Amino acid sequence: MRKNLTVGLILSAAMAFGSVAIAANHGGHEGDRGGSHGHHRGHGHEMAFKKLDLTDTQRASIKQIVHNGFAQNKSQRQALRQQREAFRSITPDQVGYQTAATRLAQAEGQATQLRVQQKATVRAQIYAVLTPAQKAKMATMRASQQARREQWKTFKAQHPVDAENASSAQ
Repeated sequence: MRKNLTVGLILSAAMAFGSVAIAANHGGHEGDRGGSHGHHRGHGHEMAFKKLDLTDTQRASIKQIVHNGFAQNKSQRQALRQQREAFRSITPDQVGYQTAATRLAQAEGQATQLRVQQKATVRAQIYAVLTPAQKAKMATMRASQQARREQWKTFKAQHPVDAENASSAQ
């Protein structure tokens, strides 16, 4: 149960902060977002763009912003993936295991920092493309989403699941 709540909160946060960026890939395919994940991410957010009534020029600009942001750190993501694979290939009883774990932890931290900074940059660039009316509408949509999230938290607090049922649900 806790796992489901955590996943729900993560998805809600992603939708709140990434709806504009991800939805820019309106009508996109897997290749446009760099893999199988992109295809699934865009669908829920296309609705947000439809509600914002973007022009074709805005859609093209946003799609380019998202594409550039994704391509910008591709080599860093690939290097991190290789480092993860190298760490998985060694066993805990091998010499250098703790050192490799420390290096991977540092690389993961740097990657997270870069990812947050990149998302902020992309979000700011996309926001600059929107008209004042679209920005106001987006703020209203986010407020509504936050209210739904708070409603859900209240509901979950009022209807707790005991530990026995929670462990059987996972």
